[in-house]
Amino acid sequence: MGLFLLWFIFGVGILIQVVYLLLIFGRTSFSKPTKAHSDPQKEEGVTVLIAAHNEFQNLKTLIPKLFEQDYPKYDVMIVNDRSTDRTKRLLEEMMAIYPRLRSVTIKYTPNHVTAKKFAMTLGIKVCKNDVVLLTDADCIPNSDQWIRKMTAPVRQNDKTFSLGYSGYEKSSGFLNSWIQFETLLTALYYISFSLWKAPFMGIGRNLCYRKSFFMEVKAFKGLWHIEGGDDDLFVNQYATGKNTAVVLDPDANTTSKPKTTFKEYLVQKKRHLHAGKYYRGEDKQKIGFFSLSHALFWLGGLGLLIYFGIDQSWEQFLIVFGIILLRSVIVVSVFASASKKIQGTKAAKNVWMLDFLYLGYFWVLGTISHQAKDIQWK
Repeated sequence: MGLFLLWFIFGVGILIQVVYLLLIFGRTSFSKPTKAHSDPQKEEGVTVLIAAHNEFQNLKTLIPKLFEQDYPKYDVMIVNDRSTDRTKRLLEEMMAIYPRLRSVTIKYTPNHVTAKKFAMTLGIKVCKNDVVLLTDADCIPNSDQWIRKMTAPVRQNDKTFSLGYSGYEKSSGFLNSWIQFETLLTALYYISFSLWKAPFMGIGRNLCYRKSFFMEVKAFKGLWHIEGGDDDLFVNQYATGKNTAVVLDPDANTTSKPKTTFKEYLVQKKRHLHAGKYYRGEDKQKIGFFSLSHALFWLGGLGLLIYFGIDQSWEQFLIVFGIILLRSVIVVSVFASASKKIQGTKAAKNVWMLDFLYLGYFWVLGTISHQAKDIQWK
C-alpha cells in the first residue's frame, strides 16, 4: 500500500508538471513572440508614473535615463510620498532641467488607506495623459524604446492592460541566483497564462493602462486596507483574455536593483506573496496546482528512491532516477529558452538545484506571508 501511494503521488506530480512545463510555460519558452510595430498615427501622449519614498539616490540616476526615451509625446510624474531625505530638493532641481518632469508631494497618508495605493491614486489623478506607464524608482528602462513598446498595445490595439517584465541586476552569490530564478518563474506564470488568454497578475515595475479606466472602475475599491497589491490585485480584478496583452521584448523591459541580504529579500517577498491570498479562487489555483504538483513530484520521487534503495531494487531505482533527471533537463531547457526570450540573457546557473529548493521556499514563505499582519510598503 505504501509503495502504491508513493507511485500515485509521483505519477500525479509528473502529469501536472508536464502540463505546466511543456504546454503552459512552453507557450512563453518555445513560441515566437509577436513584437509590437509602432504606428506613427497613434503616438498619443504617455505619462510615466513613479511613487517614491526616500528614493533620492535612485531618482538621481533614473530621471536622466527616462528623458533619453525615443518617444515624441510623454512626461514624467513622480509622487514624492512623505520623503524625509533630499528627494524634494532633487525634484525641484531636476524640474528646472527637464520641463516634462512634474511632481506632487504627499505629506501624510489617511488612516483608512495604505501608503502605496494612496500615492498611486493621487499620482494617477494628476497625470496629464490618459496612457499611464508605471515603474519604480529603482528601475531602469532597458532601452530608449521602452515607452514606445510597452504602451503600444494600449495605444494601438485598444487593450486595457499591457504587461511587461522587470528583471534584476545580475551579480555573484547564491542570493542573486535565487532572485534571478524566482523572478523568471514568476514571469513564466503571469506571461504564460496571459498568452493563453487567462491573465491573472502584473507587476508595477513595468505596467501600462489607461487613467480613464482606472478612474472609471475606482481601481482600489475594496483593496485600500491591503498593503501591496496596487499592481497585481488591480490586474487580477479586471484583466481578461480580450483586454490584456503581454509585451515580450527585452527592449521593453526594466531592470531593478536586487536585495543584497536575505533579510531584505524575505521582507520584500513576504509583501508580494501576501497579496496573493486576495486573488480570485481560480487564479490561486494557477499557482497552487504547479506548486502542489512540484511538491508531489519531489516527495514521491525521493520516497521511491529511498524505498528502492533500501530494497536494493536497482532497476526500479534507475527508472525513478531517470524520470527525475528527464524532468530536470526539461526544467533547465524551459528556463533557458524563457530567459533568452524574455530577458535576452542566459538563465540563472544551477536551475535544477534552485528548482529543488523551491520546494521549501514556496510552502514555508508562502504560509508565513499568508498569515502575516505586519506587511508594510516603506
